[in-house]
Amino acid sequence: MSIPANADGLSGITTLTPQARRGFVETESVKSVTRRALAYLNSGFSVHFRGPAGTGKTTLALHTAALLGRPTVMITGDEEMVTSNLVGSQHGYNYRKVVDRFIHTVTKVEETADKRWADHRLTTACREGYTLIYDEFTRSRAEANNVLLGVLEEGLLVLPAHNQNEPYIKVHPEFRAIFTSNPQEYAGVHEAQDALGDRIVTIDVQHANRELEIAVTAARSGLSKAQVAPIVDLVREFRDTGEYDQTPTLRTSIMICRVVAQEKISPTVADPYFVQVCLDVLGSKSVFAGKTKGERLQQQKMLLKLIEHHCPAEARRPATAGKTARRTNGNGRDPVAVAAGGDGA
Repeated sequence: MSIPANADGLSGITTLTPQARRGFVETESVKSVTRRALAYLNSGFSVHFRGPAGTGKTTLALHTAALLGRPTVMITGDEEMVTSNLVGSQHGYNYRKVVDRFIHTVTKVEETADKRWADHRLTTACREGYTLIYDEFTRSRAEANNVLLGVLEEGLLVLPAHNQNEPYIKVHPEFRAIFTSNPQEYAGVHEAQDALGDRIVTIDVQHANRELEIAVTAARSGLSKAQVAPIVDLVREFRDTGEYDQTPTLRTSIMICRVVAQEKISPTVADPYFVQVCLDVLGSKSVFAGKTKGERLQQQKMLLKLIEHHCPAEARRPATAGKTARRTNGNGRDPVAVAAGGDGA
């Protein structure tokens, strides 16, 4: 997603102008999601993309914002987020000094200092009719997001009482809000209040199907679909095993394929460099602490078998007498055993 930034001359807030990335992969499933999201947004409702890590929620939010064609401001949820981070706060002072010499023998001086109000991103978006992307909004405490209730329902943004010059603003009719969240995260995540959830339409985003993962990985790595397909299948089968602490996602396939393209290595089990890259990327999905040496070796053996199965050194041969023939790397040694540090005997 190409995102040029522009400084808003009125508020000082930097806005984004999301543009579709060249080669953006848009399968029928992606088109279906974005079509529904646009339908809800154009009907005046806010949209919430909810899904686990690596499912493309933020990319979908930016792509949808690009299709709306309005300037965009982005907020990322945070434990320290408070209402003032969304709407604005007092910022410095405006000084005014008047010197009166109407009577030449008398000098009258008046000085005043008024606190200056500075809009933040939510206020700017509501005032100017921009699109707001609130990424990972459940990482913010519920009380920080209470100000959104009036914005999404009554179309009014209530400003803090100390902003006496403007107690509230009427939300611009073209204002739209897109939220994202990860329901599987447990650290630093808060449950969204029912009142906010009732005001937005939630679209659940799942892991991409094989076709989409291959297309996206090829587009993001520069390799052909035929080259990335075995690696995508490797990652997908590892995901199906459940033998990890952090789910291997589409990003995992992209990481491996980018290194393959960058280093121009052979993506087969016969290349120790490729095998080690796979072990680095896939092995990092398991927490090191709490596992015995035997458990770590067992997982490594499982990964090596998956690599050998999906990225063989040569074309697969039919099984003989009910058994799959062991492949060698040309010198009689088993490449899987070599990668594991053994001698293949």
